[in-house]
Amino acid sequence: MNILTPRPNPIVAALYTLRDLDVDVAVLHGPSGCGFRAARLLEEDGMKVVTTSMSEEDLIFGASDKLIEVLKEVDALFSPNIIGVVGSCVSMIIGENVKKAIIDSGLSNKAFFIEIHGCMGANTRGAIETLKAARDFGLIDDKEFQRQEKMLLLATEVELNKGMAKSKYTRPSRGADLKTVAEYILSQLKENKKIAVVLNAKKETAYLFADIPLAINLASKKYGVSVINIANLSTDIGLSRIRRYAKDIINNFESSGILIDYISGGVDEYPIAGKKAIEYLKDKDFDLLVAVGIPQALPTIKKDSIAITNGPREVHPLEDAGYKYVTVEIASHSTVMGTREIVLSELGEAIRNIAGIQ
Repeated sequence: MNILTPRPNPIVAALYTLRDLDVDVAVLHGPSGCGFRAARLLEEDGMKVVTTSMSEEDLIFGASDKLIEVLKEVDALFSPNIIGVVGSCVSMIIGENVKKAIIDSGLSNKAFFIEIHGCMGANTRGAIETLKAARDFGLIDDKEFQRQEKMLLLATEVELNKGMAKSKYTRPSRGADLKTVAEYILSQLKENKKIAVVLNAKKETAYLFADIPLAINLASKKYGVSVINIANLSTDIGLSRIRRYAKDIINNFESSGILIDYISGGVDEYPIAGKKAIEYLKDKDFDLLVAVGIPQALPTIKKDSIAITNGPREVHPLEDAGYKYVTVEIASHSTVMGTREIVLSELGEAIRNIAGIQ
């Protein structure tokens, strides 16, 4: 099926994966505008991103000399330990020999190449190719690469089967009004209904999505109702940066007196953690399910349920799956870059305001 809906880019996925690997500088071998928005966000998260600013002339004569010059400048400016060189549509189509340019720069001991461009299919392909290059460079072992690849392929399946790629065109929507959703959650607590909250978040977005179970738990204490807390916050799985996200969030929960009843997996295991969460809940007594982060990775549950996502194009597929309310945290990526603690969500703020809690 030819998907008309715009999809995330493999080049951007490669850049984000370099950030996850704690690479110091990413050199994008392409035009200055390639991946601009992602580059700006990633710099806020501690990774330098530069480009070789390829021009029309470079399409004819090539830009290997320009890449060599940029690599030397990057080394002089930032003194990086690790540099990731990312291909682009332009440099890959004209057949640039990036590996040779890295050798000629004299930086092959600290720079490695990800051969990627925007026409390679799903965005997860960019992440897989980056991890493969990182394995070959010695940053991760083959066991971790195999685990990561499995998760990324499963994530692609989730989007194809239950997410925004399941239809030829999926129109965006903001879903239900945040105040309406907050009022419904609080009404259930006031009626002494038991809520099960499943945090099934993706990487750094967990810092924002974690605020929703935090707010629900704070409200539940006010009304004297218990909550079942499930989260993909294992501190033993994934790259060191990803495990750090989980540790930060758990520390924030514990400082607010909130304990997690069941850890469903790591922060990069959302494609399988949702299934584990529902399996855990199958014999538990609860009235309302609140699924936060990547709800499309949860199996369909035949109970009153709410989904909170960060993708406007995920709303209609989630509504089709049977959720009573679906709403969107639209600013999730821009608010979490560079943080080390849970950040305020729109729904969390609405719950606090209506419940009169801080």
